[in-house]
Amino acid sequence: MIAIVALLRGVNLGGHKKIGMEELRNICCSLDLTNPKTYIQSGNVVFGCSKSAVPGLAARIESAIEKRLGFHSAVVLRTTNDLRQILARNPFAKRPDIEPSKLIVWFLANPFDAATRDRILSIRAGPEEIQPAERELYIYFPEGQGRSKLPAVLDRALNIPATARNWNTVLKLLEMSKELEAAK
Repeated sequence: MIAIVALLRGVNLGGHKKIGMEELRNICCSLDLTNPKTYIQSGNVVFGCSKSAVPGLAARIESAIEKRLGFHSAVVLRTTNDLRQILARNPFAKRPDIEPSKLIVWFLANPFDAATRDRILSIRAGPEEIQPAERELYIYFPEGQGRSKLPAVLDRALNIPATARNWNTVLKLLEMSKELEAAK
């Protein structure tokens, strides 16, 4: 069994695409995923499954949400090892001025190509700093993400399903996935 973190895009924001965390756990159980645990109300769930169950799993979760709740939410998956690598690759790690709540990781469903990378690096929407990785973008929002125009600009530039989490959430999800794997 491996631990998987599923990140749902755009749920429970401003009363739209509402999904209770108990309902999300129930959906995971209906898909035979092991010991699902949710974290905060923004669509984070950690569960166990076999490696053979991973291909197509995001699409199965998306389909189950749509059938049960009547809306589509893109689902991005990462393993415990993926999260460890995200932590190790953090380009802002050695900067003492970085506030973890303002460091955001955008999790992409698929890697982007060179043209998309160039488009991302050319964006100038404000004081934000963007550092692309393979399937993630590390973005520092020194003034906070709330009023930034960057997320909307990035959505258009990427054209890849993606969802964002702040650094504190990334650390908590890694901790939860490690605990699940250790409990095997």
